[in-house]
Amino acid sequence: MHRRAIIVAAVAPTLSYCVVNTNGRDYLLACLGAIERTHPQAVEHEILVLDNASDDGSADAVRAREGDIRLIELEQRTGKAENDSTLMREAKGKYCLLLNEDSELRPGAAEALVGALDADPKAAAATAQLLNSTGAPVPCAWRFPGVGTALAGALFLHRWLTVQSKGSSTRRVDWGQSSALLVRREVAAQVDYMDPAFFVYYDECDFAKRLAETGWHSLYVPAAEAIHHDQLSTDLAVGLPRIVEFHRNRDLYMRKHHGRVAALAVRVLTAWSYAIRALVATVMPKQPARVYWAHARQALFPGRGTSIANAARS
Repeated sequence: MHRRAIIVAAVAPTLSYCVVNTNGRDYLLACLGAIERTHPQAVEHEILVLDNASDDGSADAVRAREGDIRLIELEQRTGKAENDSTLMREAKGKYCLLLNEDSELRPGAAEALVGALDADPKAAAATAQLLNSTGAPVPCAWRFPGVGTALAGALFLHRWLTVQSKGSSTRRVDWGQSSALLVRREVAAQVDYMDPAFFVYYDECDFAKRLAETGWHSLYVPAAEAIHHDQLSTDLAVGLPRIVEFHRNRDLYMRKHHGRVAALAVRVLTAWSYAIRALVATVMPKQPARVYWAHARQALFPGRGTSIANAARS
């Protein structure tokens, strides 16, 4: 791994912006621009960018920017959990704001997240309300996965019984998506950061679960908003490795925290819910029935297929 520090902040900051980028040059530049526009002036900060072996000129674009940015360049592509952990280890701030390259903070977001953790000393992480590319809110915090949540999904009650990113006030949640997630750096170190076995998907869920097991909790902060641009494709030729990765890591999470029997139950219930969606989609226009069938097969047999991790390591 080759590292190059452009500028290192002289004063220990309160907030470290930690951005992971994989071949998302234009998104990355927009993300950095949003940080500069929205950062609260009274808060000392630093910006770290980890470029995940991109070949689209992302690292050169960061070097060309003015301002204090610490750039870490990887020669071999690694997973989101490992990348976020690398950034948190390198960061100097009390708080680390984990961001994907395709996330753009809205005004007041960083201030609201920092304020939420300052106000709750037992909160280890706080997630912003994510918005899609059109500005509509999307689910971003949930109950921990288990047989109960899988059953809720099989009964099509997921939106009401599992999604926790609701309401207009800050609230405790089980776990929040890491596309815009503020973390107490020292607490992350206590649980040895994120588990690199989760290449992408369920990495932040496993992280929050381990935090909860040591007495910490997570927050959903609706006053903090961040756009998370839509990049998923309904083209199976492009999206199948992500489907494989998603279900493989959910099964890994279940086996790690609940055992093989519970993991098998979740596989069956999840496959059922996707199979029903696929059947309905076959008679409805413009519905991705083939994608739902792929989810159903992969949920039932998570070990099959080539995942994003397999592709990156080949």
